[in-house]
Amino acid sequence: MKRKYRIALFLGFIVLSLFVYEVFLSPHYFEGDRFIIVSKGETFEDVSDSLISAGIITNRFYFEAAGRILAWTTRMQVGKFRFKSGVSNFKILDILRGGKTIETISVAIPEGMRTTTVAKICADKLGIDSARFMVFVNDSAFARKLGVEAGNLNGYLMPKTYEFYWQTDEEEILKTLVTEFWSDVDSGMVAQAKRRGKKIYEIVTLASIIELETAIDTERAIIAGVYYNRLQRRMRLQADPTVQYALGGERRRLRFSDLKVKSPYNTYVNYGLPPGPINNPGLASIMAALYPTRHRYLYFVATGEGGHRFSFNFIEHGKAKQKYLRTREERKEGQELP
Repeated sequence: MKRKYRIALFLGFIVLSLFVYEVFLSPHYFEGDRFIIVSKGETFEDVSDSLISAGIITNRFYFEAAGRILAWTTRMQVGKFRFKSGVSNFKILDILRGGKTIETISVAIPEGMRTTTVAKICADKLGIDSARFMVFVNDSAFARKLGVEAGNLNGYLMPKTYEFYWQTDEEEILKTLVTEFWSDVDSGMVAQAKRRGKKIYEIVTLASIIELETAIDTERAIIAGVYYNRLQRRMRLQADPTVQYALGGERRRLRFSDLKVKSPYNTYVNYGLPPGPINNPGLASIMAALYPTRHRYLYFVATGEGGHRFSFNFIEHGKAKQKYLRTREERKEGQELP
């Protein structure tokens, strides 16, 4: 009997060892690195689904058994996780529990994006709530905490490529973007704004118009000079980007009737700068607004071949505009001019 008992015990040990190996230690092999994303509110079963879909595990029963035996089913970190071939269930659970291979996600914010577009980019890339993002953008108390006296954060979300973790809090994302703004816009630039008789939000507002007027760096300061000349002469800025902002929706070629839209942002109707930035400009446009080229130009129009033609008076501007229209007609065959 003792011999049979020892044999049964040995067999039981072998079976238990095989079970432990299969459940906890058996490696999962696959080609290349595999990724899953764990979002806020996901259950352990949801994570199992993601692991199966990504081809990281093949046996849901063993994986979930391992998690329940270890009582690690409710302590998963939120984030994007990388797994290498040969990983075991125990290692997968340890990674999910400790966040050991959480990956950052690159988020590119291009120059000249409206804040609502920035919110959408972050929502698409990071799985955040774009509505909550905008609540913080428009929270004047939050803006003041970040050194912004304009009442909201429009214009202060510095365009760059950032690295964030999946579902980083919306407040933290905005702090990062605005901190980057103040890292670039230093005390010397704030002093330059004062020398020009402007507050930083006015500089950013002008820069946001410049940002959409040209993509040519050498033109930015010249266009800034045009707008300063018009402001000094109490001329309306007549900046098309402000009308496009007032109209909302996607940018398109403006019609004459659009120029009459009732909005404080319509600089064809109202004098001076619009109430605030119409997008989030890059540093080059901010520098142009701070250091405009000194000249006597009052007008500019696209050449139709890249760049702009600048004029001193309305007659010259009219001729330049007619030349642009002729160029556009000549190149009309399906090709949109700027």
